[in-house]
Amino acid sequence: MSDIREIEQLKFRYVRLLDTKQWDEFATCFSDDATADYAGLSFASPGDLVDYMRTNLPDSIITMHHLHHPEITVEGESATGRWYLYDKVFAPAFEFALEGAAFYEDRYVRTPQGWRIAHTGYQRTWELTTSLKDQPSAKLVGPGGPATHA
Repeated sequence: MSDIREIEQLKFRYVRLLDTKQWDEFATCFSDDATADYAGLSFASPGDLVDYMRTNLPDSIITMHHLHHPEITVEGESATGRWYLYDKVFAPAFEFALEGAAFYEDRYVRTPQGWRIAHTGYQRTWELTTSLKDQPSAKLVGPGGPATHA
């Protein structure tokens, strides 16, 4: 498999594990010294990032991350990547929904276990937040519990 394809598979795995909340496997996407910065929400270690996600994205918060238009450059044992992100977040307990887009800027490093994320982060191009109360006919069903009526 080419380095670019392996990096694509790594990033796709990252969003799948994030959305399915498989935190132990999610942690394996990162190098030991990885960092992250999501529009100012910064993490100095992969442990801090995974702990934050585990705590703040329980099963009751439904997320969807779509990545496309990868631009990946490999230079020996390191690589960079830019991805277009489209995401949605639903937090029924808070009657909150978010939809947005961003550009991820990543750095990758080749390890004995394969490519890993050394840094990930994004800057938003737009973000829309709404109250689920504003959508009286809305019905949200997800793995976090029964259907929720806004």
